[in-house]
Amino acid sequence: MAKVLVIEDDARDRELLAAVLEERGYEVIVADNGRTGLTLCHRGHPDAVVLDLHMPGIDGRSVLRQLRTLHPKLPVVVFSGHSAEEVQQEMLNHGATAFIQKAFSLDHLGLALQEVLPSPSDAHT
Repeated sequence: MAKVLVIEDDARDRELLAAVLEERGYEVIVADNGRTGLTLCHRGHPDAVVLDLHMPGIDGRSVLRQLRTLHPKLPVVVFSGHSAEEVQQEMLNHGATAFIQKAFSLDHLGLALQEVLPSPSDAHT
């Protein structure tokens, strides 16, 4: 079963993302800030990270830079409420696997993860 780390400071969004990803067959671990997310990434060895860009403390940009240094091949899907194309391009240039606007549909998130992870049903075989 593929493991996804969700790093999101908003409790409601974090719980929703975790519930939807679990329903889709992923094992989910969650972090409510960037520092905890980096620690859980190091300890939990996720197969992908879903990362909020704007968080207090260590923001998504800093988390992404550190993830790229420590885990250069780890898929990282960044999401943000800012839809500026420059922000999207910046994140992709810094190694994000995908960028999704925060008003995203859960289907968009599912598709982004399907591109970087095996299907949850394939992981059992």
